[in-house]
Amino acid sequence: MLAFSTCWNNSRHTDGEEMIDEILELGFDTLELSHGMTVAKLPGIKRAFAANKFKCIGVHNYFPSPTEVMIDAPDAFEFSSDNKNERDKAFRETLKTLEMAHEFGAYYVVLHMGSVATMPHKKWTGALTKKLSTGEQLTGEYADDKIECVKRREKHGPRYFDRAIDTLERLIEPAKKAGVKLAIESRSRYEDVPDEIEMIQLQDYFKDCPQIGYWHDFGHVGLKHNLGLLDHDQWLGKMAPHLIGAHLHDVRWPKRDHRVPFTGELPYDDLLKHFKPEMPFTWELSPTCKTEHILPAAKLWRQKYHETQKLP
Repeated sequence: MLAFSTCWNNSRHTDGEEMIDEILELGFDTLELSHGMTVAKLPGIKRAFAANKFKCIGVHNYFPSPTEVMIDAPDAFEFSSDNKNERDKAFRETLKTLEMAHEFGAYYVVLHMGSVATMPHKKWTGALTKKLSTGEQLTGEYADDKIECVKRREKHGPRYFDRAIDTLERLIEPAKKAGVKLAIESRSRYEDVPDEIEMIQLQDYFKDCPQIGYWHDFGHVGLKHNLGLLDHDQWLGKMAPHLIGAHLHDVRWPKRDHRVPFTGELPYDDLLKHFKPEMPFTWELSPTCKTEHILPAAKLWRQKYHETQKLP
């Protein structure tokens, strides 16, 4: 199933219905209502939904954006925070998202879980990415830095992961009432929670809970693949039993994601074998992506993968 995220054009509109209409012109009638959405756009979105202009397949936390957050910041409040008040705030704002998801008849809610506060991004994944950009990925220094990053993540990660799990447990019953699945998203920064080991632990911990599953982000995992932190195909093979769906976009070497599919280096033919045809593939594109590039890519995607209802 193909869907399209409002993250592409949210920032260009003040009226929610006009935002929806622009996406409909691309040929998508199934949408994910994404983070960064101001409350002021909700009336227009609700008008469009009431008029049956679109179907809502999913919602991305936080939706709408907390009123005190003035920018698009899905990580403004983290489940893993050292500050209990922030963790409680993250929980309360997620409850609001679940209420909105229920109102729009969504199937899933995408969640970010947090990060390891003792590992500032610029010093760790950011520094590795900078070396990657200058072609240093095969040097001994890069290998040493990557090993040190992994060691520090393993040392400091558990307490942040445990906090995130505690918050997630509190969300299971509200998710049941809302009739949605909690889709735990793969992240692009190694400091984010959960990392790959933790994601496996999380899915195993909640293996008997149908409300929780794995949300694959092609671009995020593609960036980690480029860093040498995982193998994209092997990772999807491990997570296939837990898959709910995916954010679909492409990656241009070494670090630019949220590109239009087929304009980067991701090997879709190899990766899509892990998905069932009915799973949602939600196009999550940067606002810089142009309509004239999206239209032919969407046509090609349908021809290759969806018009026959088969995946490689």
